[in-house]
Formats: sequence, structure tokens, C-alpha cells
Amino acid sequence: MTRSPVTILCLASYFKGHDFVRECHRLGARILLVTREALREAEWPRDSIGELLVMPDTTRRDHMVNGVSWLARRESIDRIVPLDEFDLEMASTLREHMRVPGMGESTVRFFRDKLAMRMQAEERGLLVPEFVSIFNYDRIRGYMSRVPGPWFLKPRLSASAIGIRKISRPDELWPVLDELGDKQSYHLLERYVPGDVFHVDAVVWDGKVVFAEAHGYFQPPFDVYHGGGVFCTRTLQHGSSESRTLLELNERIVSALGMSRGALHTEFIRGRDDGRYYFLETAARVGGANIMALVEASTGLNLWQEWARVEVASARGEEYTVPVRRMDHAGLLISLARQEWPDLSAYDDPEISWRLSKRHHAGLVVSSPAQERVEALLGSYVRRFQEDFYASLPAAAEATE
Repeated sequence: MTRSPVTILCLASYFKGHDFVRECHRLGARILLVTREALREAEWPRDSIGELLVMPDTTRRDHMVNGVSWLARRESIDRIVPLDEFDLEMASTLREHMRVPGMGESTVRFFRDKLAMRMQAEERGLLVPEFVSIFNYDRIRGYMSRVPGPWFLKPRLSASAIGIRKISRPDELWPVLDELGDKQSYHLLERYVPGDVFHVDAVVWDGKVVFAEAHGYFQPPFDVYHGGGVFCTRTLQHGSSESRTLLELNERIVSALGMSRGALHTEFIRGRDDGRYYFLETAARVGGANIMALVEASTGLNLWQEWARVEVASARGEEYTVPVRRMDHAGLLISLARQEWPDLSAYDDPEISWRLSKRHHAGLVVSSPAQERVEALLGSYVRRFQEDFYASLPAAAEATE
């Protein structure tokens, strides 16, 4: 059967998304990749890319609109896909300008802007930590007198734990806002909720969650990012009450925020004091920190490839069906390493299914049908990673390559 021609424009401010590009190419789609000058010589899967367009700055709205519009004179673009969270807004701008199907600027704000997603989730009845926008100072003072500290000052448009500051007393906030100057309105203040942090990684088709897996971090990402330690997360016990609760909350988030299709990474926290689950944030992308490898080890599904299949099926007007998945359990560990190329050969348990190859990083994934075996291996490996590899750097204030 002859398949409809499809051209997908991918935006990549950072070096990622290879499996997405390759799967689109395998499915017969033509891929146009737009990236920035600094990544021109990166090892992109060039055999799967029809054309590579390099821009001096992929954050300049006028330059990107003009550059992609020029490209569209000879390319019929069917879909526009951001391969990184920092490309979401530009993708929506280009969709609006070119009238390409997909989430527009207003909807994308719910998956990019921490203030917008919190307000929308709260309006739809989801529990979020008490927060206030950084606009009116009287409202901020009222908030801090009403909501006990400590609080997190969070960048609205950042990712992960980048740029988050912990504020313990009201008098600590005002010098920070003075330091931020005109950038302070791009932040929000949120009550710090101590507890266990979880993430749900999902695939959405036609507004419905068709695949989702619930996971729990060993330590909250903020604590690891700012305080040091080994990043570790694992599959929750299938069918457990916490897993069922998180999967149901994730479906409510998709409905509340208007996700239409694609990959989704959503985080929740269960309060240590009250046992309630709070929505923290979501992003219309594959989870970072090699979470894709974790999901693939436990389920057999590659989230980048499934996202590609979703986009190609949508462009062709076809149905998407999620493949049959496994119900194993997996765990992921990653640490900065003292060694340039850490030697993990001493880690030789048969449950190891993936190893990270990256300078000054040590990482691996373990998988097993038994959740107890995964927990035991992770507990042992976290201690060994601390002794064998662990190194620390000051937390970055902004995203880096």
C-alpha cells in the first residue's frame, strides 16, 4: 500500500531526539531539522534527515518565522515537533503562523509555563501547592503571611529543578526579587511541600492517555540537583494504590490542560504531612535524564519512537495503536563521575539492561519482573556509585547543553 507523503519539521535547541528522527524516517516521513549554529557539527542521524537548517539563534521569533517560512516555499510541512522542552513555544508560534495542526500558543503555555499550568489545574479541581504570581507585592506579602514557609521561588519557563531557589523567611525574598529585576515576573512563589516525588511518563492520542507508567524518585530532583547525590528513579509496583492514583491523576491532567497527542512527562508529590498528592508540573515531551531507557526496560516501548508513530499517523489521517507492552519493573541511576570515562565493568548483574556512555557520567538501568529485585539492586548500587564515581558541581542557574 502506498503511504501518504509526510514532512515533519523538528526543532532541536539541544542535542536529542535521535530515535524520533530515525523512526519517522523508517515510517517513510521526510524530516527537516532546525537547530542552532553551535550544534551544526553534532552527530545527528543525518541518514534519516532530509535537510538540516541551522539558525544563529533558535529563540528569536522573527528569525525563526522568516527562516521556516523561507523553507516552506519548497517544502510542504505537515507537522512541527519540538524535540526539547525549550522548543515548545517556538513550535507553537510556527504552527500558529503557518496554520499547521497541533497545539497553539495558548495551549502550549499549559505545558511550559509553571504559573499557567498551576492555575489551569487548580481551576479544574486538581490539588496544587499554594502559590502566588510575582506581580503585585501586596498580594505576595499577604501570601507569605497566610502560607507558612519555606517556599520555592520557581522560574515559570525553566525545566526540571534548574533555577529554583528555596526561600525560608519573607525577608529573604525581596533581595532576590531586586536581583532579578525585570525578570522577577517570570517566576512564581510556591509552598514547599516535603514528601515523595513521582513522575508519570505517557503517550497521548486523540486527547486520551493510551500508555502510561508511574515511577518514584529515590530523592526529590531538587534535592539531588541542588544538594548533590545520585539521581535514581524506578517503576512503582504495578497495581499498587499509589500507582493507580498517579495514573488517574495523570489522565485528569491531560483532560484539564488539553493535551491532544504526543509524549508527556508529569510530576506529582505526596505530602509527607498530609499524605495527599499534589500536581507539580508537566511537559509535552519525553522525560529527560534518560528516563526513556527506564521506560523501555520495563515495558519494551521506546517513547521517542511511539511519539514519532503518533505524529506520522496523525499527519496521514491514520489510527495509532499502542503496541503490546511488558509489565516488568526497572530502575535508573545516574551520577556525575570523577573519572572522564567511568568503568562500570564491576557492575555485572544480569538484570543490567542499559549503560550510559557519556563523559564524566556513570549510569545504568536494571530491569526484572520482580519489583523487590529492582529495589534491592538500586539500594546497593546507589551506595556503590557514591563510593566509586560520585562527583558534584554547583547547580546551574540555566540550562546547558
